Amino acid sequence: MERTLVVVKPDAFEKGATGKIIDRFLSEGFRLRALKLFEFTREQAEEFYAVHRERSFFSELVEFMVSGPVVAMVLEGEDAIRRVREIIGPTDSEEARRVAPSSLRALFGTDKGRNAVHASDSKESADYEIPFIFSQLEMV
Repeated sequence: MERTLVVVKPDAFEKGATGKIIDRFLSEGFRLRALKLFEFTREQAEEFYAVHRERSFFSELVEFMVSGPVVAMVLEGEDAIRRVREIIGPTDSEEARRVAPSSLRALFGTDKGRNAVHASDSKESADYEIPFIFSQLEMV
């Protein structure tokens, strides 16, 4: 079994899509191992997305992630990282609507920046991101 982190971003939370997003993962057979509603501080968002620090979109990403509440969850299942990435779809929500119309980003995202959902893209990312958000006591 593999674990991965998913974050419902501020745009999807504001649209009231959190329950639909969680339900999609549960209906796909994932087990929910942790769940948390919170708001990133600027420092936390910068640290969480540090891998993108040198990219042109870093400041905009941080601003977006601190703009409202997020819901983070740890999902567990066979080949979870790859499967979750398929379910969320391409980074750009407009592209997702063309190539993966039933993906979460196609359904709930707006564009490349406001794309509804973050998900770990590798085991290394999941190993960093999960304990960044959740303590061992918060996971089952």
